[in-house]
Amino acid sequence: MKPPAKENPMIIINVKFPVKPEHADAWPEISRPFTQATLAEPGNLWFEWSRSVEDPNTYVLIEAFEDDGAEPHVTSEHFTQMQAEFPQYLSATPQIINAQIDSEGWGPMGELSVE
Repeated sequence: MKPPAKENPMIIINVKFPVKPEHADAWPEISRPFTQATLAEPGNLWFEWSRSVEDPNTYVLIEAFEDDGAEPHVTSEHFTQMQAEFPQYLSATPQIINAQIDSEGWGPMGELSVE
């Protein structure tokens, strides 16, 4: 019997960004330089924005990094620039959840399947 495949630790982060109503429609363009720079980082696994269907002024960011990729992200020049620029577009401090998990990444949902 083969031993179970070793999973890779990753850091997964979810952040809710409450954007001022006057900037909500433009948020994808406002955040684009930061997003593109983050996607280019060697330790980044994904970095995706979604707009809340409950509150169109809230954007949810889901991001993941290799276990050792998060520190270079938060110490990067583009992260520092984001810290300086984003507050003017936000109505409140973003709320975050982050955790280190063992995972290979996205996989099929066990409770729902499409044939």
